[in-house]
Amino acid sequence: MLAFYDDPGEFLAVAGAHLAADPVVSTVVTTNAHRLQSRPPDAQSWWVVATDPGGAVLGAGMRTAPFAPRPPFLLPMPADAAVALARALHERGEPIAAVNGARPAVEPFAAETARLTGGEVEVSRHTRLHELGDLVAPAPAPGGLRPATPDDLDLVAAWYAAFMGDADEQAGRPRDASADEAPDTAEIRRRIEDGWVWLWTDGDGRPVHMTAANPPSFGVARIGPVYTPPAERGRGWASNAVAEVSRRIRAEGARACLFTDQANPTSNKVYAALGYRPVVDMVNLVIRGSRGVSR
Repeated sequence: MLAFYDDPGEFLAVAGAHLAADPVVSTVVTTNAHRLQSRPPDAQSWWVVATDPGGAVLGAGMRTAPFAPRPPFLLPMPADAAVALARALHERGEPIAAVNGARPAVEPFAAETARLTGGEVEVSRHTRLHELGDLVAPAPAPGGLRPATPDDLDLVAAWYAAFMGDADEQAGRPRDASADEAPDTAEIRRRIEDGWVWLWTDGDGRPVHMTAANPPSFGVARIGPVYTPPAERGRGWASNAVAEVSRRIRAEGARACLFTDQANPTSNKVYAALGYRPVVDMVNLVIRGSRGVSR
């Protein structure tokens, strides 16, 4: 059975125990649900819970992405539940041109959506979720970490945008492939004011790197984005910043996790050296040529 919710608080009341049982895997959904509880409702967003006939939660997902084509994000669920969700959305008249999340859910969901709409499924991006095991300190780098302030807003916003473009380029995609996924200035300001964006400054106090994170949800904090301008790379800024942010998260009693793009061997190597270990593979899929879906 499927139940849709407009209110993230109601969704968490139903699915919270299920999500908390595996808080690393559920991190994207739970951080968004907790964050959006305090925001005005978005009429186009929804949350969904899949249950068995006895009411036990089998899986969950959401559609909250503010960027086109607003892909749903699905957590692991049985294939038949994912197929049922695709059919339910088709019956609701919701055009689906993309879906992100755990492979066991998104692959059958996308396949059924494509069957219903006459489209074809293509892989946009393979990602991998990692959790920190034993933190391994990197070779020290000059300077140190400081919280970003509202005075840094322009720089931080520019680095958020550059991160999206560089990540696409390094993974072999067009540089603007993910441009719409960058948060807007108001959201970046909120993240700075909430204390979840840091800058690494060199020995002269000059910002050379940015690491951000999400507040803990069910005891798990997710790091990202992590960005170093091209001219500053190879000097250890990223390794030291991520290690220090990870240490601070641990010091607050939370677990640390992060995503990597599987097509970017550099970032995967950096995080593995710090002690991050793979947890689950996820994927972003697009459905091309679907009838009734605008491009």
